[in-house]
Amino acid sequence: MSDAIQHECGIALLRLKKPLEFYKEKYGTAFYGVQKMYLLLEKQHNRGQDGAGLASIKLDVNPGERYISRVRSNDTHAIKDIFSQINERIAGELKAHPEYQDDVALQKKNIPYIAELFLGHVRYGTFGKNSIESVHPFLRQNNWMHRNLIIAGNFNMTNVKELFQNLIDLGQHPKQMADTVTVMEKIGHFLDDEVTHLYRDCKNEGYSKQEASAIIGERLNIQRILERASRNFDGGYAMAGLLGHGDSFVLRDPAGIRPAYYYEDDEIVVVTSERPVIQTVFNVPFEKVQELEPGCAIIIKKDGKVTIEKVREPLVKKACSFERVYFSRGSDAEIYQERKELGKLIFPSILKAINNDTDNTVFSYIPNTAETSFFGMSEAAQDFLNKRKAKAIIKDRDVLTLESLKELLSVKIRTEKIAIKDAKLRTFITEDSSRDDLVAHVYDVTYGVVKPTDNLVIIDDSIVRGTTLKQSIIKMMDRLNPKKIVVVSSAPQIRYPDCYGIDMAKLEGLVAFRAVLELLKDRNLYHIVDDVYKKSKAQEDYIDADVVNYVKEIYAPFTDQEISDKIAVMLKPEETKAEVKIIFQTVANLHKACPKNLGDWYFTGDYPTDGGNRVVNKAFMNFYEGKDDRAY
Repeated sequence: MSDAIQHECGIALLRLKKPLEFYKEKYGTAFYGVQKMYLLLEKQHNRGQDGAGLASIKLDVNPGERYISRVRSNDTHAIKDIFSQINERIAGELKAHPEYQDDVALQKKNIPYIAELFLGHVRYGTFGKNSIESVHPFLRQNNWMHRNLIIAGNFNMTNVKELFQNLIDLGQHPKQMADTVTVMEKIGHFLDDEVTHLYRDCKNEGYSKQEASAIIGERLNIQRILERASRNFDGGYAMAGLLGHGDSFVLRDPAGIRPAYYYEDDEIVVVTSERPVIQTVFNVPFEKVQELEPGCAIIIKKDGKVTIEKVREPLVKKACSFERVYFSRGSDAEIYQERKELGKLIFPSILKAINNDTDNTVFSYIPNTAETSFFGMSEAAQDFLNKRKAKAIIKDRDVLTLESLKELLSVKIRTEKIAIKDAKLRTFITEDSSRDDLVAHVYDVTYGVVKPTDNLVIIDDSIVRGTTLKQSIIKMMDRLNPKKIVVVSSAPQIRYPDCYGIDMAKLEGLVAFRAVLELLKDRNLYHIVDDVYKKSKAQEDYIDADVVNYVKEIYAPFTDQEISDKIAVMLKPEETKAEVKIIFQTVANLHKACPKNLGDWYFTGDYPTDGGNRVVNKAFMNFYEGKDDRAY
């Protein structure tokens, strides 16, 4: 999207099911797991650029031997940084100890990351923090193997304060109020509790303390631990965990908000945030990669047994539609078709905006991620033109000459690459007036393809704040001197904050919200804002289940088109000569294009968890009271 927003993270869990010697013999290296983890993270780089981390666990090591390794980075090129560190360490050990070169057992014993179990993570700093302490995976250490817990996830909890208080009520002293820490400590508490009970059982059965350790690892009920720990979780999550003795899991939220996919064969088990990542890295077909169902966990025991267990009762599935519109890579077979369909479905609105005049219209897209929707829009435009040609041929078939037929058939839809982002340009100037001028030149524009009699249609993934449109894109397009600029969003108007991982926490940052406030002023209806505040304030101490999203009443007096028209007025720079029109996808068409991902709370205000209504309630009160705070 032209308005860059930070968003949910990416996870990769990999379990090698064979001894490391197998991978050395078949693939030529015992570093197979490290190599695959690099690819799994790099192929999900689109999901996080602020930090990356990797943890590994060696199975069946002797006491005194290191079995857990972890590396994290908040470097500008974090993935490259962590694997450079790993490779340098491996290369250094091999150089210092030539005897390790062909001996897998020595490699596993002495070199970090030569292991069977891995957990990787890429992240965006959703809260604007990018310290190394915020980078996953997180590690909860203990001298008992099975009490060591490593957590990484793609999640955001709406009720962090409640979860924090739960830990205090349990007698703990959490080191910070962050959802990753509270989630890890909550799972860790019930892990400790399970281990304690199992140890008592082993003691009653006559096992020694040393014998009990292995038996506890075998008997650990991961499903029960997760069920007890997650009872009060409110949010979107795909959270992954490793236990020191070798068990692992990935748990998905009951509404399926955050994505998770898995694949298993006789050599590996792998779980990631995106399906095509697994397809590409392991060369497996689309149908072999399964989606983890909402409320379920994939649990991989140390012995390699894999089960899918229900942990939470599933809610109505509301998988994030932004995954399909923008966040996930478009190489997924379903997502590619869905994005094309978004372009096709919005074309009738485009036709209306250009008065059906495709002959005098140039179609393009910005930024590059909107290219797939552009293909769908172009195909719809071509279908329209073909129907027009067919009607003309039928109508004039008795008088058509060869020349007039050739002329008719030669008419084409005009598609061009209008904007090219200048990747070398950096907005390093901080003084506002100078910086705005620099922002306006972030894109280069293609001259000579747009005439003064032309409409210029530009499709974007979505419009969030509208800042880039006003400061750069519309100004840039106007330099081409079209008669009309039509900016098309393949997603609907973003009206409400997100609280499940996307960094859209403040209402006033959304251009649709600002536009509706202007409409309320224009029509002497601004008292609705005061009324909504009073209703929201009255709910401040309600339990989440009783909170109502009254912010919807702000939008109720206006049609989608009225709001779109006001957005166009607000985003049109004063010096712009061309007429500017902004078109948004309808929610109905979004659902039609993306039928498996019906999560649409940022468009509709229909939050899939109770905590969502509390968040939008708080976001509105923060706006009204002038507080520059996050709502969660």
